[in-house]
Amino acid sequence: MNTSLQNKLTKQISEGVLHQIEQLADQRFSADANVYTDTNNEKLLSWRIKLIKIYAEAISDDLDVSYENLKEWGNDTVNLLVELSIPLDIAIEEVRFYRNTIGEMIKNEAIAQDFSIEFFYEVITRFDSVVDRAVHWLSMSYAEMYAIRIGAAEATSLELSIPVIKITETIGVIPLVGDLDTKRAHELMEKSLQQSIKYGLEHVIIDLSGVPIIDTMVADQIFKVIEALNLVGITVCLSGIRAEIAQTIVQLGINFRNISTYSSLHLAFRSIQNKTQNGLLGSTSN
Repeated sequence: MNTSLQNKLTKQISEGVLHQIEQLADQRFSADANVYTDTNNEKLLSWRIKLIKIYAEAISDDLDVSYENLKEWGNDTVNLLVELSIPLDIAIEEVRFYRNTIGEMIKNEAIAQDFSIEFFYEVITRFDSVVDRAVHWLSMSYAEMYAIRIGAAEATSLELSIPVIKITETIGVIPLVGDLDTKRAHELMEKSLQQSIKYGLEHVIIDLSGVPIIDTMVADQIFKVIEALNLVGITVCLSGIRAEIAQTIVQLGINFRNISTYSSLHLAFRSIQNKTQNGLLGSTSN
C-alpha cells in the first residue's frame, strides 16, 4: 500500500469520525447518565466535541500538530472541569472514553480496506499516543489550576489570620492565633506596619492568647515587629502571657523586660488608657 493511498484511507477514517461527532459526544452521556446533572452534561457537550475533533484529526494529521492542539485544549478547558467540581479521575475517564469507540471504528475500517498489519499498527499507535497525551495535558493543567487556587486560598487565609483591629482612635490590637512560622511572621511585620500607620495608631497590643508555644524563633520575630513599630512611633505591649508561656520564657532566657506584658487583653487596654490619661509611658508587667 503506497503512501498516497495510506493518506487517503486515514483521511476517510478521520472524516468518518467527524461525521459522527455529535453522536459520539452524546454517547458519553448515555453511558454514564447518572454521573452528571443535565446542566453539566450540556456544558460538557462542546468540550467533548472539541476533544473528539482533535482525536479525529490526529488519525491523519501530523502528531506534532495534534500535540499542540491538545496543549491548547488542556489549558482552555480545564477551567470548566474545575468549575463544575469534576474530580480528576472522572475527568480522565472523559478523555479516555473515546479510545475504545474510535479505536473500534479504526479497526472496522482497517478490516474493510484490508490494511496491512504494519499500517494498522501505525495508525492505532498514533491515535493511542494522542489519547495518552490528552490525559497528560489534562493532569498537568489540573495540577497547575489547583496549585494556583491553593496558593490564593493560603494567601487569603494568611492575610485574614493576622488582622489589625482598631478599638479606639489611637489603640489597636493584633490577635495572633496558631503557630507563628516564617510566612506568618513576614505577614505580621508587613500587616502590622501598614495597617497601624493607615489607622493612625499610637499604641498596639499584640495578643498572644491564641499562640500555643513561644520559642526563641517566635520571640525573635515578635521583637522585630515591636522594633519596627517603635521606629515609626508606635508603642507596643504584649498581652495573653499565660502561666505556661511565662514559664517557657523564663526557661529559654528570653528577655521581655523592656516590653510591657500583661496576662490579659483587657488589662493591657486599661493600662494604656491610664497611661494615656496620665501622660505617662513606660514598662509595666502585670
